[in-house]
Amino acid sequence: MRVYVPLTLSGLAEAHKTGELGAEPFLAYAVTPALREWYLSDDIEELEYAALSRAALASLRLLARDPGAPRRRVVVAADVPDNAAAADPDRGLDPAVLGEVRVAGPVPLTRAAAVHVDADDAEADVTAAAEALGAADAGDDDAQFVVDGAEDHELLWYATQEIPHLVGLDG
Repeated sequence: MRVYVPLTLSGLAEAHKTGELGAEPFLAYAVTPALREWYLSDDIEELEYAALSRAALASLRLLARDPGAPRRRVVVAADVPDNAAAADPDRGLDPAVLGEVRVAGPVPLTRAAAVHVDADDAEADVTAAAEALGAADAGDDDAQFVVDGAEDHELLWYATQEIPHLVGLDG
C-alpha cells in the first residue's frame, strides 16, 4: 500500500538521520475505502492525488504547531505492506479524516518512493495558511480562503536521493 506521510523539512531531516519514518504508530494518508467513496472515482491517480493532498494539509497542521520549521509542506510517499496501515472504521466518512490511516511504524526510509515539497515561491502563502489554520477550522471563511491559497501550490516531486539536498546536508 502506498501511504503519504506528512512531515516538515525538520521532520524529513530527522527521518534522514535515523533512516526511519515515524514512531510507532503514526498517521499517514492513503487510498482508503472511505476516500474512494467520498471522491466517487475509480481513477487510482486521482485518488492518490487526493490522499497526497490530505497529507499536504496535515503537513500544514504540523507547520502551524512548529513556528521554527521552514515554511514548506513536505509529504513522503512510501510503500508499506497492506497490513501495516489501517483506517479507523469508526471514523469512516468523517470529512476531517478521509484517507487517514495509522501505520504500525517505524517505516524504513528505504521504503520511500518519492518526496513532495513546496517550491520556495510557496513559502509566503504557506506561512499565511499556517497562521490562518486555527481560524479556518473555527469556521472563518476569510481564513479558509488563505488556507486554500497554500493548496493552490503544487508540491514538487523529488527522488529520495535528493533528500540530503532538501534538508541542507549536501555540503
